[in-house]
Amino acid sequence: MTDPDHTANGPDHRAWTDAQAETTVEVDGHEVSMAYYDEGEGHPVVFLHGIPTWSFLWRRIAPPLADDVRTIVPDLVGYGNSDRRDGFDRSIRAQELAVADLIDGLGLETVSLVAHDIGGGVALRYAAHEPDRVERLVLSNAVCYDSWPVEFVTTMGLPRTAEMAPDEFEAKLDFAFADGLHGDDADPEWLDGMKAPWLAEGGRRALARAAVATNTNHTTEIDYDAIDADVLCLWGADDRMQPLSYGERLAADLGGEVVELERAYHWVVEDRPEAYLEACREFLG
Repeated sequence: MTDPDHTANGPDHRAWTDAQAETTVEVDGHEVSMAYYDEGEGHPVVFLHGIPTWSFLWRRIAPPLADDVRTIVPDLVGYGNSDRRDGFDRSIRAQELAVADLIDGLGLETVSLVAHDIGGGVALRYAAHEPDRVERLVLSNAVCYDSWPVEFVTTMGLPRTAEMAPDEFEAKLDFAFADGLHGDDADPEWLDGMKAPWLAEGGRRALARAAVATNTNHTTEIDYDAIDADVLCLWGADDRMQPLSYGERLAADLGGEVVELERAYHWVVEDRPEAYLEACREFLG
């Protein structure tokens, strides 16, 4: 029998790239290009990925939700098809500025946010700073409080990453993505898509810059009490990198709900896409 959580893979990464629009956002006075996917109509829902992924992470979630809501799925600056040159910050603090500029540039008064990994930290900061503009907040295996960074990210932030042999670099990416999945075998299209931006020219340097920009202070300093959104912690229950206990803490502090997705590690949207989609659709209304 076909596992219903491994059907409807969505577009491949080339088709996803072709469907993206591009805009310019400002980060600390720097004008930076941002690529984003934008489909559907109605209430806008912004999807935020983490490290070392890009907007393609949401390939199985955003397209079907576009039947019900407007789905806006950016590549964080320094990631995917957004600007990856040197000369600007990629930290969670900086990503919040970029996402805020995107939301303002699109003329959106209120949004909901669906966020994974460091995208969760970005979403939490934005929701704390703009409580009247965030209606609903879905947090999945999200960095928060002092839950991060993880060893893989810190080691990839070393200068030698930019000079690493291509085969060694790809092997490290293979390990990172395979280790975060519940099953033994990653879908080849997902794995190729996740790696593609980093394997392109300048990708090793870009990942080193993104990794070294991780700063735990940017989530420990959040005023969590200021967040007024309805909150769903939709968590891969077996994650070792961002354990469920942090999702439970978030839900308790923010007055939200925890939904545990069994048979899911860190890449929960890839491990349990159908269950994830169903929970999002119900919560987002």
